[in-house]
Amino acid sequence: MKEWFSLRTVRKKLVLFSKLAGIALLLSYSLTARLPVGGEAVWLLLVILLVLLLDLFLGRSISKPVAELNASAKRIADLDFSAPCAVVSKDEFGELAASLNTMAENLRQALAGLEAANRQLELDVETERRLLAERRELVDSLSHEMKTPLGVIRAYAEGLLDETDEARKRKYAQVVIAEAERMNGLLMTLLDLSALESGAAALDITRFDFVELVETVAGRLLIDAPNADFDLQYELPGQKVFVRTDRRRMERVLENLIGNARKNVYPGGRLRLELTEGDGALHFSVLNQGRVIPEDALPHIWTKFYRGRGASYSGSGLGLSIVAQILSMQNMPYGVENQTDGVRFWFDIPDFMLR
Repeated sequence: MKEWFSLRTVRKKLVLFSKLAGIALLLSYSLTARLPVGGEAVWLLLVILLVLLLDLFLGRSISKPVAELNASAKRIADLDFSAPCAVVSKDEFGELAASLNTMAENLRQALAGLEAANRQLELDVETERRLLAERRELVDSLSHEMKTPLGVIRAYAEGLLDETDEARKRKYAQVVIAEAERMNGLLMTLLDLSALESGAAALDITRFDFVELVETVAGRLLIDAPNADFDLQYELPGQKVFVRTDRRRMERVLENLIGNARKNVYPGGRLRLELTEGDGALHFSVLNQGRVIPEDALPHIWTKFYRGRGASYSGSGLGLSIVAQILSMQNMPYGVENQTDGVRFWFDIPDFMLR
C-alpha cells in the first residue's frame, strides 16, 4: 500500500488525483444535496474550486516539467551546455532530467576532448610542416656550405696527382686536410645544434666560478692570440661569482660571442668585455668597434647559416644559433644591439643560478 501511494511515477499521481477528485465530487454533491437552500450553487463552487486545483496540479506536475525538459533538449541539440535542466522530482520527469544532464555533460566532455585533439592535431601538422621546411632549408644550406670545401679538396687532390715538387705536394696535402677538418667541424657543429634543438642533448649542471671561466676564454682568444690588433678593455668582478649551469656549454657560448667580436672589430678598434652583478643577476656583454648590423638583419642573426649582408666573418654561420639554443634551454635572456660605433652582444644569468 505504501509503495502504491509513494507517487514515484506520473501515472500514479494522475490516477490518485483523479480518484481523489472523483471522491471529492461525490462527497460534495452528497453534502450539498442535503442543504435546504442553495445546494446546487455551493456544489458548483466546489466543482470550480476542484477544477482549479486540478489545473494547478497538472501544471506543476506535467506541463511545467515538460516545458523545461523540452527547452533543455533544444539547448542540448544546439550544443549549449551552459544551463542544466532544473526539473527535480522523484518521477519519470526527474529521471529524464537527470539523464539529460548526464548526457549533456558527457557530450560537453566529448566535444572538449575532440577540440583538444583537433588543436593538438593542428599543432602536430604545423610542427611537421615546420620541421620539413627546416630540413629542406638545412639541406639547401648545407649543400651550399659544402660546395666550397669540396671544390677546394678536389682541386688540390687533382693537383697532387700532377705535382712533382715535394714541397708543393706537402702544401696541397695540408690544404686538403684543413678543408676536411673544416667540413668535419661543420658537420659536428650541426649535429650538436640538432641535438640541442631536439632535446636529445642534456645539460650537465655544475657549480663553478663564472669569472674564472670568462678570464680563461678571453685570455685564450684575446690576450694570447697572435697579431692581436685591437684595444682590449674589460670590467670583471674582483671576487669569485659561482653559478650553477652547464660549464662546457657556457664555455661554448663565450667562445662564440668573444670570437665573433674579435673577428669583426676594426683594426685598432676597441673590444670591451663586461661582467657585472646587479638586480639579482649576472650580466655579460662584449662590445666591438666595427661595422654595425643592419636593423632588418638583427632578428635573423640567430638563424642557422645566416651571415647577413656584407658580413666580414667567415665562420659556419652556426655559432650564434648554438648560442641562442644553449641560452634558451637555460632560460637566460640574451640579445644584440647596435651602438654608435659597433655592436654589443649580451646575456644574463638569472639569480636562481647564482649560488
